[in-house]
Amino acid sequence: MVGQKFRRIMDPVSENPSSFQPKCPALSWGVKIKRKLKSAAPFLGRFRPLVGQCCHQCTPESLGLKLLRNTPPLGFQNLTSVNETHTGYRGWLVRRVCCLLFVWGCEVHPSPAGDRRHRVHGSERVRQALVAACSPDETKMMELVMPEVRDHLGRLLALTQTFISPYLLRLVSWMLLKVFSLMFCSVQVNRNQLAALHRATQLKSPLVYVCVRQSGIDHALICLTLFCHNLSVPYTIYPAHVRQSWLRSILQRLGVVLLPEGSESERDAEMDSLYSPVMTSFTGELLREGASLSVGICGSRGHGGQWLARVHQAISDGLVPDVSIVPVGISYDCLPRFFTRPQAGVMSALRFAVSLLKGGHRGSVRIHFAQAFSLKEMCQSGKCRVDGGRPLQDLLLTAILQDRMDSIFSQKDVSWLLPPAVMPELSPADRQQTIALTLHLMYSSTTTMAVMSTSLVSCLLLHKHRKGVRVSVLCRDICWLLEEVLFRNIDVGYGGSLVGLVLHALSLLRPYLLLAAAPPTGEPIIAPRPDPDSLLILSQHCDLLTHVFIHEAVGACAVSAMLSEVVGCGGGGDPEFDVVLGQEELTEKSLQLTHLLSPGFVPPCQTAHGFALDVVDSMVRCGVLVMEEVQKDTPVCDFMKKQGVLSWAVSDNPDQSSDSDCEEPDARSYKLSQPSQCPELLFFLCSLLSVRLRALCWALESLHYLPSPITERDCLSQLHTHLKNRAQLDKAHYGRRQKHAFHFPLTTMKRKDFHFEFTSSVLTEICFKQRTSILIDPITSGQHRQ
Repeated sequence: MVGQKFRRIMDPVSENPSSFQPKCPALSWGVKIKRKLKSAAPFLGRFRPLVGQCCHQCTPESLGLKLLRNTPPLGFQNLTSVNETHTGYRGWLVRRVCCLLFVWGCEVHPSPAGDRRHRVHGSERVRQALVAACSPDETKMMELVMPEVRDHLGRLLALTQTFISPYLLRLVSWMLLKVFSLMFCSVQVNRNQLAALHRATQLKSPLVYVCVRQSGIDHALICLTLFCHNLSVPYTIYPAHVRQSWLRSILQRLGVVLLPEGSESERDAEMDSLYSPVMTSFTGELLREGASLSVGICGSRGHGGQWLARVHQAISDGLVPDVSIVPVGISYDCLPRFFTRPQAGVMSALRFAVSLLKGGHRGSVRIHFAQAFSLKEMCQSGKCRVDGGRPLQDLLLTAILQDRMDSIFSQKDVSWLLPPAVMPELSPADRQQTIALTLHLMYSSTTTMAVMSTSLVSCLLLHKHRKGVRVSVLCRDICWLLEEVLFRNIDVGYGGSLVGLVLHALSLLRPYLLLAAAPPTGEPIIAPRPDPDSLLILSQHCDLLTHVFIHEAVGACAVSAMLSEVVGCGGGGDPEFDVVLGQEELTEKSLQLTHLLSPGFVPPCQTAHGFALDVVDSMVRCGVLVMEEVQKDTPVCDFMKKQGVLSWAVSDNPDQSSDSDCEEPDARSYKLSQPSQCPELLFFLCSLLSVRLRALCWALESLHYLPSPITERDCLSQLHTHLKNRAQLDKAHYGRRQKHAFHFPLTTMKRKDFHFEFTSSVLTEICFKQRTSILIDPITSGQHRQ
């Protein structure tokens, strides 16, 4: 069977109750749960979801190459599981040094620096930057400034001496295999996707791997995977400030491009007038040599997009005919907190090393490589574009004025992803193209990621069972949520028995959970800890599921907002929610919510209005809404005249024309479905976006108290402080679920029970305040910990 071909990637988790709660022997996991032993199959039917296909709108020709194939299924491979079968030798001595023999037998594609520094220094772009920096108006002034510019240019050109040493690469790869085997129980890669990468290398185009930055080991995992499968190890763009000269020397010999000496951050380096021309010429020279690149994009602010602009600039300059882009999705069961801290000291590193030696519960990693697509094709297709965007206040002005305007159907301006201060030499068209490419790759990399077991458990505990849940109920909901994820063609990063899955996830999330025994049976009850750190960690785990259910989450918030308006207008209703929702109003409300989403949720090749229409359709598919036929008491033409629009149907026979040809477009209405799980499902979907939207509302309220002018760093710091204070004052929002509210008439509900609604006060703040485009991501992301 196909299911037997897939390796069980989850290590057996001990069912000893003392491993979870030593003081409570009543928590017998095996006795209480094993009565119904179910399997959590990571696929529906006979095949796994085929993830990673390139966009059919932007790159139809690349999709037609069919580089990524799901048949025959090759299964998965654990990188850290190296034995004698991976070498060409057998014997007891080989079994003890098999890892070293495997690394020594891997193929390495050397990439020496050569005269790359002289080529970069002599490029036309660098020479023009030198002329602009030296102020050649006066010869004496030029002679004074030239030594300082020459020294600074020398430090920048030292970065171009980065190369890949074969011997050092083998040594570091062997060390990484040992460290990752201690850090993770498995590092799984899809063999079908690696076979697609081998086919992509035959196209003779340089490969550029793009991932969403999550930790400091993302690029190490990508390079190690490619090295172990005899693929060219890419040059890694890692914008980190490394002070130790010996460490910088080692990393540069491994192909890691660091920040120049003296630059504390990536933004500081980009502000240098010479840094951008040198790096653009350096990128072009690497691609012309046939080298691959690995670039990381910050999911919250879009940092890293300037490197995509440099890759596109190499194609425009004619250095390479084309470049193949490969989105990479990396999913962690539970990432060690040492790698999520921006600055970790020596003591933190020592504690992390001791924890590795002690062993204990370890998570797994799943790496997905999407199908390679042509960058030139995407740019020339004209589908991936963000030009013509309008500010957020203009888009949402119709909600304040209660006026129907076409501005709401426009696209949102996201020019802040690549501000003019970064790479000022870019033309407006190239800048817009780079922003569109960055958004598309953020979306592609996120949709390529696999959903891990800790993500499912965290999502259910945060958004469905905040007050606690029995283990048996949690297992039932995991089966339901697993099927919903697979139905949306999203892969999962686990497999095995349902009991082992739940125990594995709970063992990894144990520091952030509360465990208790429910009398009289003693069945375990799990609840999230109420402290901010635990809630933040759990929310980071379930961020990916927000992307998976984004259509349903937006639709549920739109339905909640419309029901709130019914309450506010004094409308009544019975406990069955017999309220008719118009498709036009529901689409418009969904469109308003779509404009508030952070980048990465909607691809740039899809309009916001098209996304809103998909939202309404998804609400019908998931069973929250059902279509309702509305009886019309007035003639069709009279109804259309009242709306101020006439729509004439086209008849096949031109002689048979009459007044009946005036018809109304297909206007639909929807009602809430009546299944017993509909209120619970509506609350769950609303909760996926409630934290982000509520944080946005609170941030907008605090704009009154910010001084002007203010730097972005101070602005984020003060906004973060305000959000912490506001969250402490509004603890009821985190503790109140009130599922029983649906058992009462709609008029008895308080407006606060709904997770979000569009109010004129909030939208007025959006319209008349600036910097709203950077509020959602930095505040609600995990980068600024509470």
